[in-house]
Amino acid sequence: MAFIETVTTSQFLGTPLYFWYAFVAVVVALLVFDLGVLHKKTGEIAAKESFKLYAFYVAIAAAFGGWVWWARGAQSGLEFYTGYLIEQSLAMDNVFVIATIFTFLAIPRMYQHRVLFWGILGVIVFRAVLIGVGAALVTSFSWILFLFGAFLIFTGINTFRKQDHAPDMENNFALKLLRKRFPVSTELDGEKFTTQKIDPATGKLKTYLTPLLVALILVEIIDLVFAVDSVPAVFAVTQDPFIVYTSNIFAILGLRSLYFALAAAIHRFKYLQTSLAAILTLVGIKIFLVPMGVKIDTAVSLFVTVAILAGGILYSLWKTRNDESVQHP
Repeated sequence: MAFIETVTTSQFLGTPLYFWYAFVAVVVALLVFDLGVLHKKTGEIAAKESFKLYAFYVAIAAAFGGWVWWARGAQSGLEFYTGYLIEQSLAMDNVFVIATIFTFLAIPRMYQHRVLFWGILGVIVFRAVLIGVGAALVTSFSWILFLFGAFLIFTGINTFRKQDHAPDMENNFALKLLRKRFPVSTELDGEKFTTQKIDPATGKLKTYLTPLLVALILVEIIDLVFAVDSVPAVFAVTQDPFIVYTSNIFAILGLRSLYFALAAAIHRFKYLQTSLAAILTLVGIKIFLVPMGVKIDTAVSLFVTVAILAGGILYSLWKTRNDESVQHP
């Protein structure tokens, strides 16, 4: 009884502990189900399966948001759904960069899920740290929202200006540093992250990083870079760490499951970055206004985000309707 009373009355970051326990239980169950049931064996994930898995994750997120709405009120529910949609919108750009990494390192589709799955664990940890720091800064220094807003506006404008520029993986700083500091193999060893090879200099066995581990490290770094944009964006909707964190994680889980469908048709989303740039800019303006006492209704933010994202997707699909080429990363 004492434990139950502690769980129901104690709070962590302003939210009762049982909310956090429920969230952790759902995420752990999803990860175990994903790895232990759906993808117990290594293999390619078809676009159709990717869409089904995505629909499943969206349904789980919607149900969790419905529970938040019921337990904490309509405002918290709206904030969760808005944060979820904003994070998912901004993270779509992440998918295209990940596809570029896989293509550059020649990671076969049958091994890509392994990288994405273990990458999720890093996202869960790094987002917790970033959101915790962000919440502490916002609580202690309300003026930090001005910096968040200005940064998002700058990033939005910069994204619009550079939307046609593909990442230059050959000159990527992180990749160069990895190759300089660690022995890196150019050959895969099945689904292993490290492999044993003869060192040409010593003639002895040496542990090398496989392209699979290099891809995982780069994906984690990319996630961290994109989080610098997306986390402040959700703080424009709410400063509640629970809503910010849970909406972030559910959005990333869902988008990773959709990766295999999106990556096969990257060329069909040519104008999506324009939408993402607009969302970043508008969210930056919204968060910039918060310290001034100007608060835009959450329902309005949700509607505008949906409209911009849907517009970018539909316009892209319409403009590329006669393009039958398909890219396979």
